[in-house]
Amino acid sequence: MRAVVQRAARGQVSVAGQIVGQIERGLVVFVGVGQTDTEESAAALAHKVTSLRIFEDEAERMNRSVLDVGGAILAVSQFTLFGDVRRGRRPSFTAAMEPARAKELFEHFCASCEAQGVTTETGTFRAHMSVELCNDGPVTILIDTERAF
Repeated sequence: MRAVVQRAARGQVSVAGQIVGQIERGLVVFVGVGQTDTEESAAALAHKVTSLRIFEDEAERMNRSVLDVGGAILAVSQFTLFGDVRRGRRPSFTAAMEPARAKELFEHFCASCEAQGVTTETGTFRAHMSVELCNDGPVTILIDTERAF
């Protein structure tokens, strides 16, 4: 799985003009599911995201996790994280998981975040979404479960 994790002061996702998920302080996480991903990789990604120390402590050092600060997660499915642009100008998405299984693994990621104790909101899987966020810092981290944690 791949994730783009952004520390956010706030974030929200809308579908057809209706807000379907929103958070205040926390993380906006764009999640892509690849062909080789499993429940184990979804759970591992959730553990990494919820324990990632990217919030500042009293000494202004990034030393606290979303759990430590009582923040929330806004998870947004995004198969385009598996876009391959090595050949030509149109991305190839053959490395992305097929939609039905990708939805299951995305939901497993979200449930695993909740199980870690973090309130988790989502967008709508396979919908055209409008995502708004106020990136705090800015802090943006890329995570790929295919690479060693």
